[in-house]
Amino acid sequence: MKYQLLDTPIGTLRLVADDTALIAVEFQGQYRLEATAAATDALLSQAVAQLAQYFAGEREGFDLPLNAGGTQFQQQVWQALAGIPYGEVRSYRDIARSIGRESAVRAVGAANGRNPLPIIVPCHRVIGSDGSLTGFAGGVAAKRTLLAQEGVVLD
Repeated sequence: MKYQLLDTPIGTLRLVADDTALIAVEFQGQYRLEATAAATDALLSQAVAQLAQYFAGEREGFDLPLNAGGTQFQQQVWQALAGIPYGEVRSYRDIARSIGRESAVRAVGAANGRNPLPIIVPCHRVIGSDGSLTGFAGGVAAKRTLLAQEGVVLD
């Protein structure tokens, strides 16, 4: 696996890819994968460019080959996250309903927290049912920044 670093308004991100897909976006100090080589290849360069465009306000979605792995349930949740439009938020309950598992709100929260591709698979767009910001791997301040970037302002 190879990686490339990207400085952003929410800190340095490490983008990790194999030969065919982006497999992780990791926050500094939270590296989980054993990526052995810093590299500049077409896939990582494309991911860096698209994230830079996102942070510059020039991109609302991503067009990258992704391989998040995960269980079938996690993949269902992550697919639902990917369907949340730019500038909008959903609750964990909304996500549970959208995948036909209304009683699985806590499991949806756990799957959301294990999303290996934050920002690209927009887990930051998920909030509590009461409208509150909830946990985020990059921290609540980063989540607030990402939502504000998209024009979402929460109390």
